[in-house]
Amino acid sequence: MPNIASVLKEEITRLVRRQLRGETESIKKASSRYRSEIAALKRRIEALEKQIFRLEKMAPKKVAPTADKDSETKLRFKPQGVRAQRTRLGLSAREMGALVGVSAQTIYNWEAGTTRPRAEQLAIIAAVRKMGKREVKVRLDQMQAD
Repeated sequence: MPNIASVLKEEITRLVRRQLRGETESIKKASSRYRSEIAALKRRIEALEKQIFRLEKMAPKKVAPTADKDSETKLRFKPQGVRAQRTRLGLSAREMGALVGVSAQTIYNWEAGTTRPRAEQLAIIAAVRKMGKREVKVRLDQMQAD
């Protein structure tokens, strides 16, 4: 014949399991619902990132200053002139490159005379040559804001 203590222990264990099962069901349902919401949010983020990528691709590139059409035929290039212009305006090579639409290393190469700018870049350099310090600062601030 079973001991009353063991019967009582088994009954308590059964009741506790039953009560826990009822409480964990609501937690399991909530967890499942949260997982599906998270998956939906991840899909939405992925779709938005793809849309941003497509829009950035379609957006126009940063526009550098343009020169007059008639002055393009008379343009000459001297490496010392680029350096002098850059120091006159108080610009770093990176800032000058941002104005012209090239990298800082390209500016250094032009100044060293190892490479030469293309015709379009010469026209932009000529346009920058006509600018003052204030106008250059405004242009750089606009480029950084974009």
